[in-house]
Amino acid sequence: MNNYLWNTPEKLRALLCEIVSLESRTLTKGEHEFAYKLKNKLQTLSYFLENPEFIELHDAGLERNAVTALYKHPSATETVVLISHFDTVHTEEYGELEPLAFYPEELTKKLMEPKYKKDLPEAARIDLESGNYLFGRGTMDMKMGLALHMQLIEKASIEEWPINLILTAVPDEEVNSAGMRAAVVELVRLREQHGLSYKLFLNSEPSFSQGPADTNEYIYSGTIGKIMPATLFYGKETHVGEPLKGMTANFIASYMTQHMEWNPIFSETDLGESTPLPVSLQLKDLKMEYSTQTPYRAAALYNVFLLKRTASQVMDIFEQVAMEAMSACNEQYKRICEREKVQGVGEVKVLRYEALLEYAINKLGAEEVDLIKSHVLEKSAWDDREKSIRIVDQLMLRCQELSPATVLLYAPPYYPAINSSNHPLVIQSIELMKKTAKTFNIEVEQIHYFNGICDLSYVNYSDDSNEWTAFERNTPVWGDTYSIPFEAMSALQGPVLNVGPFGKDAHQKTERLHVDSAFKEMPVMIDTLIKSLF
Repeated sequence: MNNYLWNTPEKLRALLCEIVSLESRTLTKGEHEFAYKLKNKLQTLSYFLENPEFIELHDAGLERNAVTALYKHPSATETVVLISHFDTVHTEEYGELEPLAFYPEELTKKLMEPKYKKDLPEAARIDLESGNYLFGRGTMDMKMGLALHMQLIEKASIEEWPINLILTAVPDEEVNSAGMRAAVVELVRLREQHGLSYKLFLNSEPSFSQGPADTNEYIYSGTIGKIMPATLFYGKETHVGEPLKGMTANFIASYMTQHMEWNPIFSETDLGESTPLPVSLQLKDLKMEYSTQTPYRAAALYNVFLLKRTASQVMDIFEQVAMEAMSACNEQYKRICEREKVQGVGEVKVLRYEALLEYAINKLGAEEVDLIKSHVLEKSAWDDREKSIRIVDQLMLRCQELSPATVLLYAPPYYPAINSSNHPLVIQSIELMKKTAKTFNIEVEQIHYFNGICDLSYVNYSDDSNEWTAFERNTPVWGDTYSIPFEAMSALQGPVLNVGPFGKDAHQKTERLHVDSAFKEMPVMIDTLIKSLF
């Protein structure tokens, strides 16, 4: 007789606290080790003791692994892919309570002490005193989702549900989604290997409150996209005592940033929902030390959200904005030169990275350009964004005749937008979830695009015109330290849905999970959803 390990609210809560205690902050040793610990935990289930080959680890780079665990019914082909991530953001903001950040029961109890309670924001203090919330890093985002999937695959294996499930738990969602990008290829392989048919991709990212007093729960039938246009500004160096013999990169950058920040030209609206406006995520000059030489090289990263647009369309808009910004920059610079009666250093040009690369190859040769790139790529202390900027910088240093210039590029990561709101299965499933929620006296509302950015971006991809190639051509680290398996993503056709527990303040020291939602309501809702599919 099979004994359930995680089938009650109390056991599920204990499971969550256990996997939260296995800290797995992004890019730490804990993230490396978590996949092995998760595999060991899943192997305590009778099904995987008998079928150990159905749990696999998949290399996601930097010593990290994604985990897949397949429950396969002998006569079923239809399959639900359960997607979660196990990495969390870091914990410095917890201050002296940081040692308890991964121990939800202890942290929640400690926060009740007057010393700590008085420092909480009012909304968090009220939630704490209600006894309805469990605090801690990863409770909400998103180890509860993983715990729900573990409970689900246990029930399916013991009760022999006539449907297949693939638990897919990945690292690195909080930075570059390397885990999901690696898992996509493996999901295609598993489908072919086992003759599966993917019926639904179900994520269980948490339901985010839409305001301080909002306790509604939400279901998401898609996920917002994100792309990061970037710029390398290259001016002309000079001594501060002779400022008009040069042009600072900061002067150029100021025009671009003014034209990019909050620019409504990037806004999209679909199904009554709109993207947040673009903002700059980084703006810096590239001088490594202080001197009285003016800063003539700078870089900026800009966040742009997507609903329908492709990488190619965004680059076209980005170039249009850059041309307008540099026109304003050049006009002002011309007025300054006329006022000061100097000739100046010329007008700022706009060019895409692909044009710079072609120019550099023609001038220096492909071998020299590859060498320049390799010197940057071997800098292990630099992430993909820094490497992207530095490759462009090094090419411009050798092609200074193109200056002054603003070079347009893409920096990782890129998350395509995905939406299944009009899919019959999703429409039916959302109605079922609303009906089920009412048995708990709660209202569930549909949101068409999950705005927290998630790994569902890498399934159900569609791009008949191959407009993603604009991203490939303008991303300096493409194919070296960063790539996206667009072909495999296109092969994973199936509707997407996100149904997860309610919580508040992801990525804050007041991150917390609603206890009833997590341990009582959500297990029933997801169980009901999966059973409706067979």
